[in-house]
Amino acid sequence: MKVRAAAIQQAAIPGKVETNLDRLEEAIASLPSDVSLAVAPELVTTGYDLELITRQGAVLAESATGPSVRRIVHMAHRYRMTIVAGFLESADGALFDSVVVAGPDGETATYRKTHLYPAEQPIFSAGSKLVTTDMNGLRLGMMICFEHAFPEIATTLALDGAEIVVIPSAVPKGYEHLLKLRTRARAQDNQVFVVACNMAGKPFCGESLIVDPRGDILAQAGQAVETIVATLDRDAVAAERAREPSLRLRRPELYE
Repeated sequence: MKVRAAAIQQAAIPGKVETNLDRLEEAIASLPSDVSLAVAPELVTTGYDLELITRQGAVLAESATGPSVRRIVHMAHRYRMTIVAGFLESADGALFDSVVVAGPDGETATYRKTHLYPAEQPIFSAGSKLVTTDMNGLRLGMMICFEHAFPEIATTLALDGAEIVVIPSAVPKGYEHLLKLRTRARAQDNQVFVVACNMAGKPFCGESLIVDPRGDILAQAGQAVETIVATLDRDAVAAERAREPSLRLRRPELYE
């Protein structure tokens, strides 16, 4: 089975939630009609600006059923696709760097970033569980930005059945090499597709990637605002795992 996937590389304006959502919907509306999975960057609704979030996070943050998520759910239903997008979540008096997955029939799943970059630790609380979800016939696993750096996360998602790992991110300029290398490595390590959608605009480097289970790049963005689209042949997951059965031959008792 083949799936058309898109990475919508946006330049979010810090604090301008409605404008950012308008831009996201405009990009989604312009996608080819056969796209069934669209991934947007980390904190695309509020922008990734830690100083602003420190000052105004309590005002900008929303619950996982708040107006921003509801609008993303509406987009998914209207355009009949699964949408993955980062948002600033508020729950139990804490802030979370979160991602919502919204399906075309109103179904949702939420993931809270579990591994926080040092500069994020005074601002966000860490999530407590990894998440895979079945959405619109796809088994998706979620990671966020800095979590590229942790092979164990991607492997855990793959062992839980993920065929496609989605990684909304806000990687700044100067770290392009890590974005490229780790995206390809996480895909090849676990023989999964990876759709890594990065933020564009100052100070972010863009360069979003869609990568296949061999680690080969199917589509790559530049540094400006743009959308990339690729076809994912889901049979490639089983084919690569038959060729090199590394997940099946793991010996976890040696790794603890």
